[in-house]
Amino acid sequence: MAKAKSSYVCQDCGAIHSKWMGRCDACGAWNSLGEEAGAESAPKGLGSKRGKKINFVGLEGVEKDPPRRVANMPEFDRVVGGGLVPGSAVLVGGDPGIGKSTLLMQVTASLANGSKTVYISGEEAIAQLRLRARRLGLDKAPVSLAAATNVRDIIATLDTPNMVDVVVIDSIQTMYLDNLESAPGTVSQVRASAQELIRLAKRRGFALLLVGHVTKEGTIAGPRVLEHMVDTVLHFEGERSHQFRILRSVKNRFGPADEIGVFEMSDAGLVEVDNPSALFLGDRDGDVSGAAVFAGIEGTRPVLVEIQALVAPSALAAPRRAVIGWDSGRLAMVMAVLDTRCGLALGPLDVYLNVAGGLKISEPAADLAVAAALLSSETGEAIEGATVVFGEIGLSGEIRPVSRVDARLKEAAKLGFTRAIVPRNRSAKGASLSEHGIDVTEVAHLRELPDAILPKARTHKSLA
Repeated sequence: MAKAKSSYVCQDCGAIHSKWMGRCDACGAWNSLGEEAGAESAPKGLGSKRGKKINFVGLEGVEKDPPRRVANMPEFDRVVGGGLVPGSAVLVGGDPGIGKSTLLMQVTASLANGSKTVYISGEEAIAQLRLRARRLGLDKAPVSLAAATNVRDIIATLDTPNMVDVVVIDSIQTMYLDNLESAPGTVSQVRASAQELIRLAKRRGFALLLVGHVTKEGTIAGPRVLEHMVDTVLHFEGERSHQFRILRSVKNRFGPADEIGVFEMSDAGLVEVDNPSALFLGDRDGDVSGAAVFAGIEGTRPVLVEIQALVAPSALAAPRRAVIGWDSGRLAMVMAVLDTRCGLALGPLDVYLNVAGGLKISEPAADLAVAAALLSSETGEAIEGATVVFGEIGLSGEIRPVSRVDARLKEAAKLGFTRAIVPRNRSAKGASLSEHGIDVTEVAHLRELPDAILPKARTHKSLA
């Protein structure tokens, strides 16, 4: 056997270097390289021993849908695709204190009614876990608790047929393999620990839920390969100042990606929200300027949220641009189009944009609602009537069509909205847009937006 050779691994991105350097060439991080002993390897690779031939099959065939373990929590089951698949690995990430452990404690207790569930914590003692379960009213649930961090001990305990159905590891950054010299939480430990646990889950057929810490940028800590190893990646989002929490699926091999589940944090834990649109618009005042209601699509469900804009005179040489819940680069593009194509000069003014309720929007269809909120704030006029707005804005000022218009209009009609400003779809019949009892106004260019939402905007000097 060849002698093991040490290498230097970046603790931020996982890149391997042959010698120590102050700065990682892959990600640019400083002082992030740590020395790790390499594994012994045969000098001739696989050697002369031949492996077994694999069999190939065609694309045609009938496969049964994978069985699922339903948690009887509709919002959680929706996000994971209808329930947990046996043998699957789910990674749950989120900011510290956002409620990851609370969510998984409730999911585990709900699944325990028909499945054998295990909750293994590497961060809390048994007394702390029992205290949380008592606070949530789940102390009677038949959940098996353990406080352990050694992966070898965990695998030795769970490596038995029909031993368990669902396993929660809280968190993967606290787990370690005793044959690696690096400390828990390093790239090599996180990668190796997750690999061993996922291999055991697929061999024994239990669903594995891993809790992952996040970095200050909001991404899951550890090597990027960790997200490729698991079947599902969930992000638990929300502002601490808001009681709403969003569970978002960013990867799912057994269901749709970008699906969301909405929860409300209360004294008794996380409460599911059946109608997120009504909750996000619950405190809305329709007579305030600078507010527009956006009909968006999150995963498979339509969600209505209020976009708030404030345009104010600036006392600074460089006016401020503050954005919460939306892309700041997208805001700059919408402002540039408004200035160039519509004559609305917002450059010397401070602009503040907020998505009410703590929801983060990445859909381009929000462009038109943002433009409507900016117009309303700059003119001081409230958008007339119960109006929803959606559409994508091009650089030439044209309004581009978006997907699932019917679902957006149906959700708006259910909440009592009577008007909708939508893109003009030349390939669709206009009569079909009025089926939901909403007065639909189609706009083809951004210049048409002021007349559609603000009756007095056409006489405003900035829009002349």
